[in-house]
Amino acid sequence: MQVTPIDRRAHPEGARFSSWTAPDGWRLRVMDWPPPRDVPVRGSLLFLGGRGDFIEKYLEAMHHWHMRGWHITSFDWRGQGASRKDGGPSPDAGFDPLLHDLAVFSQEWIAAHPGPHVAVGHSMGGHLLLRALAEASPPFAAAVLVAPMIGINTGLLPGWLSARLARFFQKIGRGSFPVARDYQAAIEGKAARQNRLTSSADRYADEKWWHGRQPGYDLGIPTWDWVAAAYRSMAASTPGALKAVRIPLLILATDRDRLVDTRAIREAARLLPNAELALFDSAHEILREDDPVRLAAMHRIDAFLDRHAAS
Repeated sequence: MQVTPIDRRAHPEGARFSSWTAPDGWRLRVMDWPPPRDVPVRGSLLFLGGRGDFIEKYLEAMHHWHMRGWHITSFDWRGQGASRKDGGPSPDAGFDPLLHDLAVFSQEWIAAHPGPHVAVGHSMGGHLLLRALAEASPPFAAAVLVAPMIGINTGLLPGWLSARLARFFQKIGRGSFPVARDYQAAIEGKAARQNRLTSSADRYADEKWWHGRQPGYDLGIPTWDWVAAAYRSMAASTPGALKAVRIPLLILATDRDRLVDTRAIREAARLLPNAELALFDSAHEILREDDPVRLAAMHRIDAFLDRHAAS
């Protein structure tokens, strides 16, 4: 199916923005986007972005599924995008509040939206989706993990040492400090950060365009508190927990990923009983890459959902 291009720098016609209140009172911004009236409803798809992401960043991918008949829902994680608030607990304190938000939200979402129900999670969103599948067993027909944060790519530094380093910085009172001091220089130079995320200069520029209009969307580089929280959360995805996830899973990954650990993704795919792994020649943001990679990934997702989440 040929999908017409979307303006990646505008809210799409027909999309409805609202807020959802978590049990502790935190309000999350939500987008609901029903399929076009002339397209049969295929089911409902929940999209979960990564750390520092916001709804608008993945409008292009969501438009693709929208045009195929999926009722699209996405939200900004607490502490990100337009789900930020002053005076609340820092998201760096841990991932459990995010996981609880997902569990409660998805339960209400499934009850209110037409099936079959599927979920797509990118990076941190993929990690939280995988944890939710293992710990809460939401009744999704199928799920897709895109470059999921099952491990962090720490280069030559072993993961266990990186986790210990994060705890050390917390112990000496520097947990709220960013993990690198050259972040602003990297942003100003652009190339270093872009190369980690996507080969598409245009799509990278879209993110910065939204940052310019909504400065609060830019979270900056992770802190040591966030890194320590990430390692605590990833430790919950034990071999036993992964083996308990029975629903069909498609995992997209890349051996060129400089943010998440592809070796950990490969091992998780081996342990998950009903998972298939697809590798792409790509940077981290596979769904925001140049068209040859991006469209190949979208077509792989379409074929997977056609097999495992028939309407």
